[in-house]
Amino acid sequence: MRSMAPALFPIFRSPAQAEILAALLLHPAEERTVTDLSRQLDMPQATVSDEVARLVDAELLTARKVGRSNLLRPNTANKLLTPLSEIVLATMGPHLAVADAFATVADIDRVLIYGSWAARYKGQPGPPPNDLDILIVGTPERTAVYAAADAVERVTGLPVHPVIASPQRWHDETDALIADIKANPVVDIELAA
Repeated sequence: MRSMAPALFPIFRSPAQAEILAALLLHPAEERTVTDLSRQLDMPQATVSDEVARLVDAELLTARKVGRSNLLRPNTANKLLTPLSEIVLATMGPHLAVADAFATVADIDRVLIYGSWAARYKGQPGPPPNDLDILIVGTPERTAVYAAADAVERVTGLPVHPVIASPQRWHDETDALIADIKANPVVDIELAA
């Protein structure tokens, strides 16, 4: 079955291809294996392997053989990598950048991306998102949240608007913002333990 191009930026062959690129471009100096990517992105290993082969053939990635594994990283010698990185990280990378930046912020129960970026990521058509709306459920320090939001903004190039909601507010059915967030598409961010 043929997969549809991602609604966020439909130039990619598939959402899987764009997600793989985003995961690798987020930390371009790190080498990753197909197994690592498959686990992180919750994709079948065969899908990741096929998409990686296409990206290596296109010289967007390099593969270095170590034992039975290929260590993958972005091909920094490719002149198109810098503009491609900006596009990929702004369109398909925000959820990965949010997970990365908020992983070390204490006292967070849940992180959600909502608004236009979440709607496009979930496949709803519309104009490209101009910003990133993030809901942080918990009792984190504001300075830590804003520092993490700034880190996401530097990576994606998108203005980031974090909102902190206590667990009580998250469960308050009369809160207009929370009700709106729950009624529309969200991307639930899995933070590393």
